[in-house]
Amino acid sequence: MAIEYSEPPPAVIHPDIARLPDLDDDCGPAPIPDEPARLAALHGLRVLDTVREEEFDGLTRWAVEHFGVPIALVSLVDAERQWFKSACNLDVPETPRDVAFCNYTILSSRPTVVEDAFADPRFCNNPLVLGEPHVRFYAGAPIIMPEGYAIGTFCLVDRKPRCFSTTDRYTLRQLAALSVERLLERRARMTG
Repeated sequence: MAIEYSEPPPAVIHPDIARLPDLDDDCGPAPIPDEPARLAALHGLRVLDTVREEEFDGLTRWAVEHFGVPIALVSLVDAERQWFKSACNLDVPETPRDVAFCNYTILSSRPTVVEDAFADPRFCNNPLVLGEPHVRFYAGAPIIMPEGYAIGTFCLVDRKPRCFSTTDRYTLRQLAALSVERLLERRARMTG
């Protein structure tokens, strides 16, 4: 049974985050806005439509526990869809890109945080808000590969509005950095 927190426990840190170098506050340069090259980088990973892998599922399970949200995802944004390499507590493998919150997140190096989707004009009429999974809160950090392309996000979803602190944003960025690391390790194993 999952432990529910009203606030994430500040002393708990994922062991892999502890070994990453500190991220600076500026979040780095914006992702390269070249869609064909971004898609080529994503497809070059040969990860789309593969089976679930513990390296990613462990991160999303940890995020659900740490942040006290019902859903955490490693979402990869393809041409017409966002596909979930890992989906903790969400039973669909993908959603259309045109309704994906993550579609906004990949445009910036900063996390995208929507504390109440009903109050945000970009999302208040979104089918993912009005219907299943009834998104009210979204926080996503872009997964930016070393070449500079944002291929997806590490994101959190809740069915109720919530606040998201600076510390939370930092931890979410670290989870996105771990996702990059694991995607690169996976690619090396597949091409090795």
